[in-house]
Amino acid sequence: MEVKQRRSAMNVLVVEDSRTQAEFIRQILDTAGYNVILAGNGAEAIKQVETARPDIVLTDILMPGIDGYELCRRIKQQNPDLPVIMVTVLFDPADVLKGLAAGADSFIVKPPNPEHVCSQIEAVMRGREMAGATEDSEELEIPFNGSTYTIKAGKLQIVNTLLSTYTIAVAKNAELHKVQSQLRSLNSQLRRALDEISLSNENLAEENLTRRRAEKALAEASRKLQLMASITRHDLLNQLSVLWGHLDLALALRDTDQANAWRHVENAVEMVKRINNTLQFTAEYQRIGTSSPAWQEIRSLVEAAAGCVSLGAVSLENNIPPGVEVFADPLIEKVFTNLIDNALRHGEKVTRISFGLKRGGDFCIIFCEDDGVGVPVDEKEKIFSYAYGKNTGLGLFLAREILSITGITIRETGNPGEGARFEMICPPDMIRAPVSQTG
Repeated sequence: MEVKQRRSAMNVLVVEDSRTQAEFIRQILDTAGYNVILAGNGAEAIKQVETARPDIVLTDILMPGIDGYELCRRIKQQNPDLPVIMVTVLFDPADVLKGLAAGADSFIVKPPNPEHVCSQIEAVMRGREMAGATEDSEELEIPFNGSTYTIKAGKLQIVNTLLSTYTIAVAKNAELHKVQSQLRSLNSQLRRALDEISLSNENLAEENLTRRRAEKALAEASRKLQLMASITRHDLLNQLSVLWGHLDLALALRDTDQANAWRHVENAVEMVKRINNTLQFTAEYQRIGTSSPAWQEIRSLVEAAAGCVSLGAVSLENNIPPGVEVFADPLIEKVFTNLIDNALRHGEKVTRISFGLKRGGDFCIIFCEDDGVGVPVDEKEKIFSYAYGKNTGLGLFLAREILSITGITIRETGNPGEGARFEMICPPDMIRAPVSQTG
């Protein structure tokens, strides 16, 4: 009862640009007995500090306009006694140093644990009471990773920050072990691929050329895998955080506001679908580069891809000459499947899809075109990006990554309103096609 009374007299300002995250944290604090004030951005938070006079501030770091670091710095300039806790998914040591330099009193990791949130607030407030808000401290100049951070913080403030970031360090260590395991597996795959190449001595000149291509392709695949592991890990953390937020809100509202509770359940279901799509994409992405690139007949690839989708009334023309081969990752069949699927999904009025081959200077071009609505000019580059793909499907991003393993590029050159046209530009040594077949 005493704890509840103490908390009920405390005003907590929550600064978060995500409405879902803000409501999730508000629910945690409301349940614990705190009085909660919400601000959607840094500018609004500064006004609330002046008018509402909160006892403590919980702020996100990554916000448009005034970010969490700058907000903390401004608060401390005007109200040095006011504690500030940063709530973030960031876990780099530089982030902690930037927070300390800005005057942060502690950190909370997303997705926030209710018990951890309350314990951090109480630890910070207790530390303030013990040491006093004006605890004498010397300025420290800390060089790190090419930058120097000027930190002026009391001992308890620094200890609080170190303890609050301990959970981040533990999580990061677990992630590093996982990445190391993935790298060991990839290295094993690389060694097997190179061993397979070494065993073939039918044509020494061709073997050496193929090995060089494969080594370059596999090295590129290794780099891409490490990058994508980092991206998808961050995406999944954010998606899970939002999912938990919706579920907690649904549970909290089920007895008082069933309509809103059901809305949060529906949002949670949609988030589960997004998480599943991300996991499926990650599984497919990790297959890139696990097998050595090989020569594959393009006409057969188109025929196999057409058999994987339901064309309905749409006709497919395979104008690729027989015998023409491309040197590519074995997953290239998925490229052709995704191009057909993309036309069917987004072409709206597509009646015809055709594949062909032409020569463009020193390069050979494999093209796929349809008679649908085409691609707007301002989206021609966006459709191949990972960030854009999260809203429309990851097929084209995956296609670009598969092709790039052996130096093949892809672009969209169709006229908006007249149909889409995707061109795969193959370097001279990546395609076997007589001039008579590619003119």
